[in-house]
Amino acid sequence: MSGAFVAVVGASGSGKDSVIGAARELLSGHDGSFVFPRRLITRPVGAGEDHMLVSEADFTRIEHEGGFALSWRAHGLAYGLPAAVVDAVRAGDVVVANVSRGVLDRLTDRFEHSAVVRVCVPEEQRRARLARRGREADAEIAARMNREDPAPNCAVDLEIVNDGPIEDAGRAFADFLLRQMQRGQ
Repeated sequence: MSGAFVAVVGASGSGKDSVIGAARELLSGHDGSFVFPRRLITRPVGAGEDHMLVSEADFTRIEHEGGFALSWRAHGLAYGLPAAVVDAVRAGDVVVANVSRGVLDRLTDRFEHSAVVRVCVPEEQRRARLARRGREADAEIAARMNREDPAPNCAVDLEIVNDGPIEDAGRAFADFLLRQMQRGQ
C-alpha cells in the first residue's frame, strides 16, 4: 500500500496555509489517515503559520544528516519537512504540505505517488494579505510580489482560486484529499 504526498504551492499571500487548515478541520473526524507535518523554518513562529523554529546552524546540520524529506531556501529563510514524511507516505498516509514550487521536480524521486495543488488569488488581494499579516516591510512585500515563479510550467492536479470564503476553498481541497486517499486503497 502506498499513500501520496500532496504538495500545496502558490505565491506568498495566496492563502496556502489557510486552505490547508480549512481542509484539515473538515477531515478531522475522517477515518482515513491524513498527515499535516510541521515544517522547520529559520523564522520565529508567528500568526498564520504552524511551524517549528530552527536555527540556521541546526537546519544545516539536519539537512546534512539527511533529516529532511524535502528542504529549500526562499526569501532568505530555510524550510524543511521531516524525513518521517517519506515513511508516512510509504505506510499509506496522505501527507499534505505547503512547499516551494522550486522542489516540485524532486517529488517523483522521493514519493511513489504525489500530487500538486496550486492555490492562487488575484494580485491586489494577495498584496493586501501580505501587508495584513505584518511579517515584512513594504520592500520585502514588493520582493515577494515580484518573485518569479520557480516552476512556471509545472503541471497541477488541482487549482484552487482562493478569492472567496475560506470554507469553499477548504471544501474543494478536502474533497481532493479524500480522492487521493481512495486512490491508495
